[in-house]
Amino acid sequence: MMDRRRWIVAALLLLFVSVLQAQPVSFADLAKHPEYREVRISPDGKYVAATALLQGGQTVLALVDLATRKPIILRLREGDDVVRFDWVGPERLVYSVGHRIGGYDAPLSTGELFAVNGDGSGANMLYGYRKTAVNADSGSLIPHATTERGTASLIAAIPDDPQHILVSVSLWDTTGYELNLPVAYRMDVRSGDKIKMLTAPMRGAEFLADHQGRIRFAYGEANDGSWKVYEHPLKGDGWTLLPEFSNNRSTPLAFSSDDRTVYFECPAGAAGFGVCSWDVATRKLATVWSNQRVEEDDLAQGLARDSIIGVSFTDGRPGLSVFDSQSADAQALIMLMKQFPGEQVSFTSGTTDGGLSLVLVQADADPGAFYLFDPKAHKLTMLLPRMPWIDPSQMARKQPIEFAARDGLKLQGYVTYPPGEESAKQLPMVVVVHGGPYGIRDRWDYDPDVQALATRGYAVLQVNFRGSGGYGYDFVKAGWRQWGGTMQDDVTDGTRWAIAQGIADPKRICIYGVSYGGYAALEGAMKEPDLYQCTIGYVGIYDLPLMFHRGDTHDSSWGEDFLKRALGNDMAVLASHSPINQLDSLKAKVMLVVGGKDYRVPEIQGLHLHQALLDRHIAHEWMLKPDEMHGFYNEANVTELYTRMLQFIGASIGPGMTGKAAAAGAAAH
Repeated sequence: MMDRRRWIVAALLLLFVSVLQAQPVSFADLAKHPEYREVRISPDGKYVAATALLQGGQTVLALVDLATRKPIILRLREGDDVVRFDWVGPERLVYSVGHRIGGYDAPLSTGELFAVNGDGSGANMLYGYRKTAVNADSGSLIPHATTERGTASLIAAIPDDPQHILVSVSLWDTTGYELNLPVAYRMDVRSGDKIKMLTAPMRGAEFLADHQGRIRFAYGEANDGSWKVYEHPLKGDGWTLLPEFSNNRSTPLAFSSDDRTVYFECPAGAAGFGVCSWDVATRKLATVWSNQRVEEDDLAQGLARDSIIGVSFTDGRPGLSVFDSQSADAQALIMLMKQFPGEQVSFTSGTTDGGLSLVLVQADADPGAFYLFDPKAHKLTMLLPRMPWIDPSQMARKQPIEFAARDGLKLQGYVTYPPGEESAKQLPMVVVVHGGPYGIRDRWDYDPDVQALATRGYAVLQVNFRGSGGYGYDFVKAGWRQWGGTMQDDVTDGTRWAIAQGIADPKRICIYGVSYGGYAALEGAMKEPDLYQCTIGYVGIYDLPLMFHRGDTHDSSWGEDFLKRALGNDMAVLASHSPINQLDSLKAKVMLVVGGKDYRVPEIQGLHLHQALLDRHIAHEWMLKPDEMHGFYNEANVTELYTRMLQFIGASIGPGMTGKAAAAGAAAH
């Protein structure tokens, strides 16, 4: 009898544990922001700096002494978030701050520049417009703060002169309706005193300097969309336009550590896209990497600070091509990759001598963690996980896909299956359309929106439609003036491909997107009324002509010219491709999500469509958060969004595969 009772208790405990394990990740956990986003080691290896999230949602700078592992949190003004930081000397770093404008856009920089030592001492404002800024150590007025209405950004550190940096400054009062005209300065990292070096040859330009503190290139896009690359001579004044690089839309990426070579993004002819090395002495160009289908993501960091070992790219899954596979850096990276099969492994920063490096390990189901690596000792130590509450084994995995659009154009994307249902067929599916749209792309990465859907039993389809980034300028340009046209057709063709492959149940498909994706979600439901059973527009655009009058894109002449170039200027055509004017075609159920303080896509876009639906007595789900911006940032609001969105999807196309299986199991017992 006792044995039987023990058996029953053991069985119940096993059942309880299995039920707990079967529970999907909570929406609250998916809504949480990463504890750490970026982490960098100091050049001397004594400190680590990281952007850390406080309880109230503010992003601050955390400084960690690696000897004691004691952290120091650098407090900021209320409302400020750290935007960027870089070590500029053995123990000193500079950082900039900004104000949040939503969950999907980087904070808007205040233009100020600050500096601090690795131990938290010597905090100072180097540049800024707020005259009452106070020293973070003593609370006294900062004696060396430069009171100037402008934006300062770091160009580069100067390795042989750790007391100075190169900065780009753009004055607000001289910009007006145009893009800024940057001026390069040499700045003291203790006082903020600066000496002018030169002025950019064009508005909106970026600078590239060598490791000796000399500005060598300037580049950028002109108002008419043309690309310009200029070179500045080592001796003499003036800028020289480089026609070959300009016409090919080549971008100078970085100097080699010895300054003998400049790496450029460049066309590779029949080989597709490339990265080229440009010999400074001979001025000869040589292709060092090429790919027929995708552009590079970035130059790959080596063990040491400023070292370059290859090229990273994303051709479906992330890849890395090293210049010398027998080098110590490459061998170390290969060794680390073997420890983390199926994950993306990369060096993110290193000491000057390469004696210590930071390694980031991440994947589609893993938000990532930073490790400290000692190559001599072959020792890898966990340092800072981004989201330790996420269990990758419970997350869904992305599968890269390829298909041809109706006009034959090859397209890439991803299908994410519910966990454990990777071979299932006829799944309920949600098409997720990325924002931008130009120059942005979906990647093989951890995406909480995708996980919220897939872990609830829905297949997720993402398409890198024409106009997306990563596939070359011509691919981006192919999306110009195609809102509601071929860009939309690419998403439709991807949906029909998923149906033809047996992945999706054709009667159980919804479409969802953010920003431009919100437009495409509603436009898809209008243009293909029998394809989608529900549509969700999140901070989306529903009246295209309104973009020329409301929002922040048209605030400069460059932005206005871009709108005309990318959308077109025929208001009748734009109106005909606006979801708000196509409600006669609507069959799908609708959910609209709006941020009341959205400056990128003002709430009037959502409010007008909401009212138009009410006027037609079309029932729909409406979610307005007055204090949110372009994408929700508040974790409670994101949790509510996921909850209501999944309830809406379930009511529209039924429960996901996981939900059906659970319901069947419950009915059987």
